[in-house]
Amino acid sequence: MSILGIDVGGTTIKYAVCDREGHLSHKGKVKTPDHLEAFYDAITTIAHSCGDVAGIALSMPGAVASDEGVIYGASALPYIHGPNIKKDLENRLHTRVEIENDANCAALAEVWLGAAKETQDSCFIVCGTGVGGAVVKNRQIHKGKHLHGGEFGYMIADYDLEREDFTILSDTSTLHVCEKVAKELDVSPDTLDGKEIFDHLENPVYAKYVNAFYYRLAIAIYNLQYAYDPEMIVIGGGISARDDLEEQINKRLDTILQKVAIAKVRPVVRRCQYGNDANIIGAVYHYLSQKA
Repeated sequence: MSILGIDVGGTTIKYAVCDREGHLSHKGKVKTPDHLEAFYDAITTIAHSCGDVAGIALSMPGAVASDEGVIYGASALPYIHGPNIKKDLENRLHTRVEIENDANCAALAEVWLGAAKETQDSCFIVCGTGVGGAVVKNRQIHKGKHLHGGEFGYMIADYDLEREDFTILSDTSTLHVCEKVAKELDVSPDTLDGKEIFDHLENPVYAKYVNAFYYRLAIAIYNLQYAYDPEMIVIGGGISARDDLEEQINKRLDTILQKVAIAKVRPVVRRCQYGNDANIIGAVYHYLSQKA
């Protein structure tokens, strides 16, 4: 049995047919439409192009109430918030449809077949233009009362006593590293490349903000370990492409654990395995785990 997995992003809709072993075929992508009716038309066209599948699994931004089929909260696609997308698509396509939040899908891909496949309890941190994530308990997503479980980007990462100003974890994303470097060097952020900054730490300005990024991420990981005590914390998003990611985080964790002598549990940190395919694979795993 194969499922059509669809990853809806702010600019692109990616899709593929996925079997029960996580193998992908019929991969493709289209531009994300700018209104609801065009969105439904795009999903319909994709579904018809992929042949006979048992159902459709969608990875979507926002606070997704999977059982209801409604997406709350906010995202780069305002028109998806409010309508019952699950029911609307089922009525149009005459097939079963399941939806789940995109960060949760990325986490589920790692739980199903990836870095966390041998674990029961884990956390997943997505570091891209912002910071998101997921909490996994007994291999299932824990969403919380307000569907904000795993929204690690909202966690307070720092407090400036003089300015009485807070920094949240999403303010320490790779995008913000570029912005901070650009401000200090008095250049446009458009002239800077994030990879270049992280690759050339001999530059003291680069090193200052990259070091702050890794320390804040390590502090968040430390706090999650002692708040939830997962078996593993998996890092996804653009930063996970770096081969030295685990080394850099563990280096900061070493310092934290040396300074906080009472802490004896060391977080196990791993890079995600599935990268750009994670949302599709995780959406399909979510589909397979739900009762029809």
